[in-house]
Amino acid sequence: MAAPLPDAGEFETWLNERLDSLEVDREVYGAYILGILQEEESDEEKEDALRGILSAFLEEDAMEDVCKQIIQQWADYSSRSAAMKNADAEVQAIASLIEKQAQIVVKQKEVSEESKKRKEALLAQYANITDEEDEAEEEEPAGGIDITANERSLFKNTNVEEVLHRQKQKRDQAREDAQKKKEMDKMQREKDKLAKQDRKEKEKKRTQKNERRR
Repeated sequence: MAAPLPDAGEFETWLNERLDSLEVDREVYGAYILGILQEEESDEEKEDALRGILSAFLEEDAMEDVCKQIIQQWADYSSRSAAMKNADAEVQAIASLIEKQAQIVVKQKEVSEESKKRKEALLAQYANITDEEDEAEEEEPAGGIDITANERSLFKNTNVEEVLHRQKQKRDQAREDAQKKKEMDKMQREKDKLAKQDRKEKEKKRTQKNERRR
């Protein structure tokens, strides 16, 4: 048996008005006809049951037209109800999907907020350290002149370049001093060698002179 529809208000209103036009007691037969339409599966079964009810009030020709009209109205109503149910189901599905996506967005936002707070805390900590270093390195400009952040950055870059330049000068000077020392040591060794040879020559000549005297 077909499952009963939850609300047949629209169709029931039309059925009651149709029964009134046929001078059939709506209070007695309206709910009965509605029950048949909800319970019977096929249109043939519905029509046979309706004939059994309306045969007491209508002629054969009129009864057939009324039965078909009632069945057609019920079919139209059932189709609209099914479409509305499908639409409601789609709306519910979309609403559920939107809700899930919203929950995901909220969770992602919460994670992003936590990550943002951690980053801000780290940046604040780093900024405090940097400020302390800047205060130690920078001096108050004379005359109360305000120095902008860009100018301070320029001064810092200039100071770095000067430090690097001085370090390079020191390395170059050390290399030059080492080369000079190396040359001086070489010259000293040559002098010592020549002096040593000169002493040997003098000693040799003195020895030969002494031997000739003997």
